[in-house]
Amino acid sequence: MPPHSSFELLVVVLGLGLAFEFVNGFHDAANAIATVVATRVLRPPVAVAMAGVLNFVGAVTGTAVAATVGKGLVDPHAITQATVASGLIAAILWDLTTWYAGLPTSSSHALVFGVLGAGVATAGFRAVVLGGVQKVGVGIVYSPLVALAAASAGLVLLYWLVYRQPPARITKAFGRLQLFSSMYMAFSHGGNDGQKTMGIMALALFTYGALGATFYVPLWVMLAAALAMGLGTAAGGWRIVRTMGFRLTKLQPIDGFAAETAAATTIEIATRFGVPISTTHAINGAILGIGASKGVRWVRWGVAWNIVLAWVLTLPVSFALGWALMRAATAVGLGR
Repeated sequence: MPPHSSFELLVVVLGLGLAFEFVNGFHDAANAIATVVATRVLRPPVAVAMAGVLNFVGAVTGTAVAATVGKGLVDPHAITQATVASGLIAAILWDLTTWYAGLPTSSSHALVFGVLGAGVATAGFRAVVLGGVQKVGVGIVYSPLVALAAASAGLVLLYWLVYRQPPARITKAFGRLQLFSSMYMAFSHGGNDGQKTMGIMALALFTYGALGATFYVPLWVMLAAALAMGLGTAAGGWRIVRTMGFRLTKLQPIDGFAAETAAATTIEIATRFGVPISTTHAINGAILGIGASKGVRWVRWGVAWNIVLAWVLTLPVSFALGWALMRAATAVGLGR
């Protein structure tokens, strides 16, 4: 067990992990329900209940992403529980700030870069695991672009398939199909985002010595994190739902189906390869692809620019917050 590590501090860190997962749930609830609410296929209370349940189910389907986050970002042997706590607090602060502003930023990237900043403050850059950071970097670029291209191409294909059908019939058919695409999106969102906090909580247990010499994610951690995320999603994040569902572009059921299917498939592929991508970037990229495929005037580019700016700021701000919080913890004797 690391020096000065205590059970009380471990409990605090695990509590922060669950708090972050709850905040992540309501901050990123829009990822799972914004399109289905915007197209009026589901009423908001029904949508959040559905998303909360499927977030939970998705979160307990694997641990590949959890392993990448838990042992693939910072060396578990080089950090302490205070490092983990600093990264979590940094992510929570940034999530609450962007939620208040109604900006759909990445909770995942806030967590990853908060932990990286705290890790560097603890042991310098030697604590950073470059392979894991490269995985995150691939995801940062890959998720919005692939989802954008897939949604745009998918919508063009769908229009080609149904162009002879009456608009009312198209709306009715894709209203039903969007029920399934929204469920798919909620499931995939839980599968990728839910695992990240599992990895961080397992990292805290490992630094305490509770996992022995082998890093793994205990079943109770999986269930607790999944439940916290499901409850957070069920609480809803209406500020961000309004931004994504109503302010970025106008969506019809066929648009929502294409966006959700493209984004969810992008997320699922990443999850199975253990790549912690931003589900927020994926669904926003897909929505932008829908708008752009109809013409540049269909996208409110001022809103899109604010979202992209917030995405970019997430990385340095979260890193700096994690670093500063860990330095402060060290200064008051809690760093080791």
